[in-house]
Amino acid sequence: MSFSPLRAFIRLSALGVIVLVSGSLLWSHFDSGEPTPLSEAKPDPALAEAVARVDAAFRASWARSGLEPAPEADALTLARRLSLALTGAPPSLEEIRRLEALPAGADPVAAWLDHLFADRRSADYLAERFARAFVGVETGPFLVYRRRRLVTWLGDQIHENRPYDAIVRDLVAAEGLWTTQPETNFLTVTVVEGGKEGPDEMKLAGRTARAFLGLSLDCVQCHDDLFGDRWKQADFHQLAAFFAPADLNLTGIHDRPDKSYETRYLGAKAAVEVPPLVPYDRDLFTQAGKPREQLARWITHPGNAPFARAAVSRAWAILFGKPLVDPVDNLPIEGPFPPGLEELAREFTAGGQDLRQLLRLISMTAPFRRESRSADPDKPTTPGAEAAWAAFPVTPLRPEQVAGSVIQASTLRALDSDTHILQKLRRFGETRDFVKRYGDPGEDEFAGESGTIPQRLLLMNGKLVRERTEPNPIMNASTRIAKCSPSDEAAVNAAFLASLTRYPGPAELGHFSGLLAGRKGNARDEALADLCWALINSTEFSWNR
Repeated sequence: MSFSPLRAFIRLSALGVIVLVSGSLLWSHFDSGEPTPLSEAKPDPALAEAVARVDAAFRASWARSGLEPAPEADALTLARRLSLALTGAPPSLEEIRRLEALPAGADPVAAWLDHLFADRRSADYLAERFARAFVGVETGPFLVYRRRRLVTWLGDQIHENRPYDAIVRDLVAAEGLWTTQPETNFLTVTVVEGGKEGPDEMKLAGRTARAFLGLSLDCVQCHDDLFGDRWKQADFHQLAAFFAPADLNLTGIHDRPDKSYETRYLGAKAAVEVPPLVPYDRDLFTQAGKPREQLARWITHPGNAPFARAAVSRAWAILFGKPLVDPVDNLPIEGPFPPGLEELAREFTAGGQDLRQLLRLISMTAPFRRESRSADPDKPTTPGAEAAWAAFPVTPLRPEQVAGSVIQASTLRALDSDTHILQKLRRFGETRDFVKRYGDPGEDEFAGESGTIPQRLLLMNGKLVRERTEPNPIMNASTRIAKCSPSDEAAVNAAFLASLTRYPGPAELGHFSGLLAGRKGNARDEALADLCWALINSTEFSWNR
């Protein structure tokens, strides 16, 4: 075919129109515009009374230890903590403007929680965090396991604010196909391809005890406890026996009454049949229904205190980045308990196992509202103060939180559930690739280890940070801040807010404003890109303060 100038012109013109329209749509999508004012939260007297009861326990503990609690953190710091804990990313510049427009005297924590819970991304993020406790992080046996479906199902339950005990009962007693009944994936994840037929009772017993009761019974699987604790080998296997009837076939998970559970105890010559029996509080147990239904009902019984404590322990760890009792899934069953645990567990049970209300309660307590630094520079925060929750503990961000922070810092608007599908797909791919290189702690997500040299190098030289900070007027906030800010000071303020959720100090503002002074065009774009890169690579960026 011969070359036609007219045909080439038409094609170039069409391509130009596509680029202009696409650019316009993207610019409109990224344009922050005039932010909608954040609504003030409605008063909740019952919640306020619950907060007071929990705070009283902590303040009494601080008084006994002679600790002076750190001052209360400002609204921006509290919003950053909540956003990172409940969405995996900090607030956007647009969201910060909405928060700053709250009426004087309004509680920023209560208003911010309303804002986050209204967004589906918080339910999806919490679903992933709880899924790590319920089924781990591995993909499992693909033929009979769909982790993504389980996480989506959990997100649906959390978004609907379904009671936590109802969710757990569904998981433990689930029946059906792993694709159409996603809760059955709690059982099918334990299936070993080429191994024993059906779900693994022992894996399920260990996971059930840790995830739902905060008890680590794995150590008594092979012998009685050797450290003076109450647990016996029989406790573990009697719990495992509840899962023995669960059978796997082409129609999914179903119970077979004829299936029993056998094991050979340490020192015994032969295996014996083991009846299903709960390891404590047997007065709360009833035998109505199938074995797994019986177990699910006992686990979630309002009188089963370890169930409430386990929920409190995990919710606390998600919000603080550090568990109230370490490790998060090995709580004492008879005490002693740290201040706050029993009070929070009682409130959780009395409130109908409302997970969202539990998160509200913890977020509004005095420990969560503390600064991470002392008010007196001559008396810095001590490890003892952090351990007693008299100061907010500074913890490293999880890998997906680091990625979420980099991505959100490059965008002026919130990357929320209303975000365009193309942006969601880009964010998903970038986060997956970043976490793969950064390193995922898996189920051991509250280890609290500091950053490694490869992690620091990834932030300094990695593709994600480079692409999200380089001059790009359509895709990156740094260039838009450079071009749209009315002054050098406003540009520096915006860069700090987008990256660190705080305003620069006087020295920082003066220094960076001086570097921008007189710069125009590409030089100004490059200077803002360098500033955003520097903020992302600051130590502060990768830690929850």
